[in-house]
Amino acid sequence: MSAKVDAKGLTWGGAWHIARRDLNARFKGLRLLLVCIFLGTAALAAIGTLTASIERELQSSGQALLGGDLEVEVWQRDLTEDELTALGEYGELSGGYRLQAMASTDDAAAPVELKAIDDAWPLYGDFTLVDGSEPGAPTANDAYLAQGALDRLDIAVGEEFRVGTMTLRAAGVIENEPDRLSEGFQLGPTVLVAKDIPAAAGLLQPGSLYQSKYRIAFENESDDPEAIEDALTEAFPNAGFDFRSRDRASPGADRFVRQMSDFLTLVGLAALVIAGIGIAGGVSSYLDQRRASIATLKVLGASSRDIVRVYALQIAVAAIAGSALGLATGVLVTPLLGAALEGLLPVESGFVIEPAPLLLAGAYGLLVAFAFAAAPLLRARSFPAMALMRSRIVPLARDKRALIATGVGIAAICALALITTAQPWLSGGFLLGAGGALVLLAALGLGLQWVARKLPRPSNPLLRSALANIHRPGAPTSALVTALGFGLAAFVLLAAIQSAIDGNIQSRVPQEAPDYFVLDVPVEGEERFYELIQEPFPEAAIRTVPTMRGGILAFGPEDDMQVVAELDEIPDGAWALRGERGITYSDTSPPGSRVVEGEWWSPMHDGEPLVSIDKEFADAAGLEVGDMLTIGILGSERDVRIANLREIDWETMGFNFALVFSRNAIADAPHKLSATIELPDGADTQDRGELLRALVREYPSSSVVEVGEVLVQARTLLEQVGLATLAAAAVAVLAGLAVLMGAIAAARAARTYDTVVLRVLGASRRQILGLQLAEYGLIAGALALVALALGSGLAWVIITQLFEFDWLPDWGAVLAVLGLGLAMVLAFALGGSLPLLRAKPAQALREL
Repeated sequence: MSAKVDAKGLTWGGAWHIARRDLNARFKGLRLLLVCIFLGTAALAAIGTLTASIERELQSSGQALLGGDLEVEVWQRDLTEDELTALGEYGELSGGYRLQAMASTDDAAAPVELKAIDDAWPLYGDFTLVDGSEPGAPTANDAYLAQGALDRLDIAVGEEFRVGTMTLRAAGVIENEPDRLSEGFQLGPTVLVAKDIPAAAGLLQPGSLYQSKYRIAFENESDDPEAIEDALTEAFPNAGFDFRSRDRASPGADRFVRQMSDFLTLVGLAALVIAGIGIAGGVSSYLDQRRASIATLKVLGASSRDIVRVYALQIAVAAIAGSALGLATGVLVTPLLGAALEGLLPVESGFVIEPAPLLLAGAYGLLVAFAFAAAPLLRARSFPAMALMRSRIVPLARDKRALIATGVGIAAICALALITTAQPWLSGGFLLGAGGALVLLAALGLGLQWVARKLPRPSNPLLRSALANIHRPGAPTSALVTALGFGLAAFVLLAAIQSAIDGNIQSRVPQEAPDYFVLDVPVEGEERFYELIQEPFPEAAIRTVPTMRGGILAFGPEDDMQVVAELDEIPDGAWALRGERGITYSDTSPPGSRVVEGEWWSPMHDGEPLVSIDKEFADAAGLEVGDMLTIGILGSERDVRIANLREIDWETMGFNFALVFSRNAIADAPHKLSATIELPDGADTQDRGELLRALVREYPSSSVVEVGEVLVQARTLLEQVGLATLAAAAVAVLAGLAVLMGAIAAARAARTYDTVVLRVLGASRRQILGLQLAEYGLIAGALALVALALGSGLAWVIITQLFEFDWLPDWGAVLAVLGLGLAMVLAFALGGSLPLLRAKPAQALREL
């Protein structure tokens, strides 16, 4: 069967006939292109599918995750009759309390998250126990417990335990708590009880730290939650309401998903940029291998357009195959990623097909293939057969028209990235950085060639030949510099991210911290509290502080104060304006903070009520010493003047407050004490247990939190983030390795003639291998600092801008990994050079 032609040459059908016959079933020669497209597409497909699945679940399950259409929360009090009536006008109401408490038996005690609910709970979603039953809210003295609470109390279903002054019965084990995700971080396993239990157990005393939560299921589902929030805020401006709606049922989960999505998208784009370099090198190498076939086609009358059609079809088939494999792998990997996030985020189990992210990943893959394959393909089309046949010693010139095709492809990639991202500034900055890195590496390649040309010739013949190989005509130095630069930068990226996260674990999670936090200690019981601890542990360090909740209602200069409720948007960094938060009073500046502007008030100050505020918050809100704040505490307003600004070390595991008041400002409000207890080193485990049980007996309404378990949770969470970033960044490293090996393989093909000539002239195998190692060592050594800058720069963006962690890399570990990368480059160069030694001189010379 002959190929079909028309007046202008081969038709697409005729070109496909030749392309199919010449295309290897195992894609020999095009494997680098296929692998690069596969890695980039698979990464983006998995990222997009997982993110879209989670976001869809958060949106579609917002009512169940929140437990209503709108949630209203206040601290340290219940809603008034007027407030309940106003909420009830919008639909069915379900309310209750959430507080920290201690559950105990005669032999054990454990901090728990007590959740008191009414008969209407849950308004949305299904509450189930492990036995498969759906009992609804607990009644009487029954309680439903998370398995962790049963384990820590060492009891079984049907047995009794105490909370506060009440004895409860473990009536079942919780399997699915529909609104668990929206509740956020907790300091103990959940215990569900009837709404009246906390008050009956003495846990809702004046000054106790608890939350009242009421959820509304709208009677009219089309009601706008935001409009209802505004109406309730206007009706009760000083109530201290915190709102959450079905549209933002879990702000923490939304933020985490957004951060991870941004990070993973950057990783996918990085993998694609690196893949593009590999594609360009792979296509160049493939066409170099096919130069005899191209020359033969030209001798037989094929036009340049025919050449482009034949090999464009082959490249397209490889690109489509790589994209298809990448998409399939992305879909297959998503359930594994979902399983790892189960319990943290709402992820559908099993395979998930999200058409939009899959189409986007496929489009990226094909666009990258087009953009980076165009230059080598068009360069090979416009030269006569003799030039193609002698291209190993007479390199092909560049085709300026290829720059247009490459530019169009890159512009399309950038446009697609900017249109489809939630943060165009972030993606745009990354793309600009990647483009700048490419330009930098290209310039560095030219600079290396210029320097190698100008350097004096070394007396050592191996070094002399290595320098000559770097700058001689047709040398693949630019391609090697680009591939090695991105490959080594990927190693640095991986090490910098991982070590920076480890550094944050060490700095943010203190190795030394108090043994216990105690909440809701009665003010009148402070003296007995000290005695109870110091009897068994005389050297124990104890600190108590008054604690209550309050919210900023207005702020600014005395004659021009800004009402918080009238702000369209909270200024960045002014987080203390959002809702109520912990506040305290003190006669002295608290430990862990330093006054940087203004002065502290005198002990027992009885003049104008004063407040000390966090310096960072003050800068964000535009506040200065002398300005005023209006504070809402339990529904009452208090005006205070800013006396000083403090720098606060938030990483200490002590009591840190953004707002610290003079005693006369808030001490008359109902409140209790919070305390930290630090026991001496080596304290006996049995004595610790006795102390814990004694505190529970003496202060049944107080809560004791074991700090060690909180630190374990924090470390585990950060380690999970580190593992996730490590796995994701590994995609970029794999792409870098693939490109690196491809570049070395392409350079090896070009070096066959040189090796043969050297062997004919008497060079030994050892000398030839030494020559290769010297050349790659010179290039890699010159690139080490550039790779360090590129990799650490991208890691800085990811750590500080995406995850908002501190930049704390272990430079020793980073440099060690960079050294490992350099060693791998030399190992790959050595391995890639071994086939050169098997080349037969006679055959190689005949092919010239």
